[in-house]
Parts: sequence; structure tokens; C-alpha cells
Amino acid sequence: MTDPYDPSAEGAEMSFRDRMSYGDYLHLDAVLDAQAPLSDAHDELLFIVQHQTSELWMKLAVHEIRSAMAALRTGEARPAFKMLTRVARIFEQLNSAWDVLRTMTPSEYTEFRGALGQSSGFQSYQYRAIEFLLGNRNEAMLRPHAHRPEIARRLEEILAAPSLYDEAIGLLARSGFDIGPDAGRTDYRAPRTPNDAVLEAWRSIYAAPGAHWELYELAEKLVDLEDYFRRWRFNHVTTVERIIGLKRGTGGTGGVPYLRKMLEVVLFPELWDVRTRL
Repeated sequence: MTDPYDPSAEGAEMSFRDRMSYGDYLHLDAVLDAQAPLSDAHDELLFIVQHQTSELWMKLAVHEIRSAMAALRTGEARPAFKMLTRVARIFEQLNSAWDVLRTMTPSEYTEFRGALGQSSGFQSYQYRAIEFLLGNRNEAMLRPHAHRPEIARRLEEILAAPSLYDEAIGLLARSGFDIGPDAGRTDYRAPRTPNDAVLEAWRSIYAAPGAHWELYELAEKLVDLEDYFRRWRFNHVTTVERIIGLKRGTGGTGGVPYLRKMLEVVLFPELWDVRTRL
């Protein structure tokens, strides 16, 4: 019989008195103590963990989108490509999270749904930040955060500045393309109106990729991101319908009908319309 393997024999650190450990670095005590179910229902922990981990991924998504926007603003498209790819993969992870939540049945959710009160994912300020950063501007969505002035201020700041797509269109202009009415746009709070000049700019890029490779690659990174984002929204609708049917959401929204409306939102319209023009 062989002796049990001892990692310290190969130099692995085994004593962490007065030294930083893995748990210390990640503040795991705080993270793992953050789950506080309000009922005795077995599945409430699943519900909490799924939403908390989603919020962590969204925190990273906000960081990467902001960084990609800053890179595009200074003409550094290539670093932005890496960041946008990462955001798309984050939404791939978020999509997989729905698969785990869908193991919960309607009966199991009913056991603790009442404990949620009026709380709802609709009130996620990080999700709202992502939508605002990607260009889906709707000032009405600020109201659920009015009771948290610091959060409301952060969202207001995002609304007042260009979106990711605005930065991409700005790069088109600096590359010599006519961007029509977007060239004089100063009010970023209102939803942007698609215009034919931007559509024609993207058509020219797609018609001659070799002549505009960086912009061509940027276009595909944006489409890839929105593709994954749409899948996330669709999986959200499917999961909600599977678990609560057509009941209203805990936060007072119409539930599935509301989420289906969100499927109609297009973040980068000219990049989808250009496919018809080619």
C-alpha cells in the first residue's frame, strides 16, 4: 500500500498562518456567507446562487464594455475586439445559468416565491447598466433605482454619454465614412434613430472587407455580442414561462409578455439591416 500523497513534498504551501490564502484573496467568507434563504424550501438556495453568480458575471461585463468603449474612443480597435469577445462569452455563461435554474419546477418555486416580496431581476441595476451601455436607452427604467441615489447617479451618467454603438459609429466617422445625423448627435439620453448613412457605411465595409478589415472585424464582434445577448433574453423568457407560466412577475411586470417585448429590441440595427442590403 502506497503512502498518501503529500503535496508539500513537491513544494506546495500548506501553512497559511499570517499569510494570504486562496480564500483570503477572494474574500470567500463574505461571498459564501451572502446566501440567506428566507424560507425552508430546498430550491431557494439554487435561486439565490443563480442570481448572485449572474450579477458577478454582469459586473465583469460592465467592466469589459466600458473598457472596450474607451479603447474605441482612442482608436485602439484591436484591444476592444478581445474585450467584446469576452462579453459575448460572458453571456454564453449567463445562458448556461438558465439551464441550471430550469431544473426547478413550478411546484418547487411556489414553495418560496412569496418570500421574494416585490424583489425581481427587473430591478437589477447592473443589467440596466449593460442595456444602457449597449444603447438601449429608456429613462423610465431609472425609476426602480430612485431610492438608491448613488446607483441612480451612475445610471444617469451612462445615459448622458455615448453608448458602445455610438463609439463604433464615431470610429466610422474618424475613418472617413459619412455617418449622417449621428455626426451632430449630442443628446445621448434618447433612443438613437437608425440612419441610412451609417447603413451605407457598414455596407461599404462588408462589400470590401480586405480594405476595411478592422472595421469589418468590429462589426462582427458587435453582431456576435448581440447574438449572445438575444439568446440570453430568449432563454430568460423560456425559463420564466416554464416555471411561472403567464403569471405576473414578482416586481409587478407582465412577466412573460413583458419579456417577449424585450426580444424585439435591436441594439445595433444597421449591422442587422446591412445583411439584407448585401
